[in-house]
Amino acid sequence: MPTAVQVTKTGGPEVLEPAEVDVRAPQAGELLVDVAAAGVNYIDTYQRQGIYPMELPVVLGLEGAGTVVEAGAGSGFEPGDRVAWQGSIGSYAARKVVPASVAVKVPEGVSLETAAATMLQGITAHYLVASTFEVRPGHDVLVHAAAGGVGLLLVQLAKARGARVIGTVSTDEKAKLAREAGADEVIRYDREDFAKLTRELTGGEGVDVVYDGVGKDTVDGSLASLKVRGLLALFGASSGPVPPLDPQRLNSGGSLYLTRPTSGHYTRTREEIDWRSKELFDAILAGELNVRIGGKYPLADARKAHEDLQARRTTGKLLLIP
Repeated sequence: MPTAVQVTKTGGPEVLEPAEVDVRAPQAGELLVDVAAAGVNYIDTYQRQGIYPMELPVVLGLEGAGTVVEAGAGSGFEPGDRVAWQGSIGSYAARKVVPASVAVKVPEGVSLETAAATMLQGITAHYLVASTFEVRPGHDVLVHAAAGGVGLLLVQLAKARGARVIGTVSTDEKAKLAREAGADEVIRYDREDFAKLTRELTGGEGVDVVYDGVGKDTVDGSLASLKVRGLLALFGASSGPVPPLDPQRLNSGGSLYLTRPTSGHYTRTREEIDWRSKELFDAILAGELNVRIGGKYPLADARKAHEDLQARRTTGKLLLIP
């Protein structure tokens, strides 16, 4: 049985190779963890392709959850603790050393699979609605790929904050999921002009914020969907990187704001990590946040998970199970 999935050269999903990888003992401030589940994210595909350069060979995977086997000195954790993390490369593995600084304890009542599915995408959704643009009652919000892993969480968190949510999707099945998550309006952006419809749904005003993880295919329409002084949070690029943009477009569009946030800048302190993860776990335990796991794959089938993710054949969160 492979103990990890590594990349020795950049390229398509075929470069993901099951391998036997040795795991060292944890040092001070580190944890050795038996991985129960690792999350699959779009950033993994960027790293695999070399869009985000990595030193090779590398074991991909930035998030997961599992049980502590050994705790280094001063870690604040003990063997047997159930933990989850995001922002630590090498999670596509059966066993992994995790910096204690990025690990959080998983509360009773939350499964390790749910915890693994919550960390990166959940914290992304949390910082987007709580910090990048603080959603409040009365705001109009546009969420692209509203049935995806981040999208479903964004819809729920924005609705919980009192917003009116418009979601875009590419299939009828995904439209149903977005509505079930709480979207007030759903647009099939593969066959309709979502910017035009968004304007109509907001009485010609546009939305306060667009959360766009799609990128190249949607950025123009996203800018056209904003109200005066609205904000575009471009947090991903599943359709490809966005070409250089003339700042004058922000002026002519209505003194718009554009930001390209990333999780690391919103989890810079222990307090911030704990705040975001606690609010997410509390919402799950209260039944207020549903984390949809759209697919579980054996660790050795990471290639298939990447193929399905990039072909947009998936909804919710994808997990690798060692």
